Amino acid sequence: MSETTHDGTVATGAGSASSADDGLTPAELAAKYGLAVSGARPGLPAYVRQLWGRRHFISSFARARVSAQYTQARLGQLWQVLTPLLNAAVYYFIFGLLLGTDRGVDNFIAFLVTGVFVFTYTQSSVMAGVRSVSGNLGLIRALHFPRASLPLALTLVQLQQLLMSMFVLLAIVLMTGEVPRTAWLLVVPALLLQSLFNAGLAMVMARLGSKMTDLAQLMPFILRTWMYTSGVMYSITHFTAHAPAPVQLALQLNPAAVYIDLVRFALIDSFTADQLPPHVWAVALGWALAMGVGGFVYFWKAEERYGRG
Repeated sequence: MSETTHDGTVATGAGSASSADDGLTPAELAAKYGLAVSGARPGLPAYVRQLWGRRHFISSFARARVSAQYTQARLGQLWQVLTPLLNAAVYYFIFGLLLGTDRGVDNFIAFLVTGVFVFTYTQSSVMAGVRSVSGNLGLIRALHFPRASLPLALTLVQLQQLLMSMFVLLAIVLMTGEVPRTAWLLVVPALLLQSLFNAGLAMVMARLGSKMTDLAQLMPFILRTWMYTSGVMYSITHFTAHAPAPVQLALQLNPAAVYIDLVRFALIDSFTADQLPPHVWAVALGWALAMGVGGFVYFWKAEERYGRG
């Protein structure tokens, strides 16, 4: 198609557009024709909407991982319960019988098993988060979806495993002489806050693990140290009675210890409010919001870089 200009010359439409675009930078050309960078990071509100739109994918991915996780083991998904139980038995033998860390703790079996189960939830979420991006590069490069779906789905896997383990935990607590009471309902908000904290922490570890390939090898040592400072197999209040105030405060405000203490307070009658850190629910909520929101934003800021390079 052509047109006659004011001076009588004839120019094609394509030639006119080309002349009009001469001298424009790539960014200006993109803005002029409404083009966008392939794989560019969407805005935060749009990213949240995309995640909500993929909620069925997240839940389906989580169910598939749960089903496939123990397919090679004869006992199958029973290992979801057996693993923390065996850990609790080992810790009871070492710390309860040999080292005597049960001093000052009533109903030490319920105290220990609760600590192991609750900490295992955070520990497993962290390890799943570390591998969530680096272990799914094929999926990331083949399909377009919000990458936060992966650490969120894997955290959901760990939550499902914890819920299965809770039936065993409640049975053990009952066998140790505890009686069901209204306070047991406090387990629900405690685990919800811990789940928000775990999801944020998993997203932080997912971003770090996507670039630091050796992080998965290092994390078990870091997590073991964290466990030993979280009061899983001893009473922080009892063992820090003569420690400097800053040490006591740091150990009591440790997020893993906070969530463990809240579940113990709910389930164990002898674990009273004076063994909880001050303002414990506010601390639990603060950790959940800080890590949940902060971890999500931290992960989102590198959205366009996952699976590249």
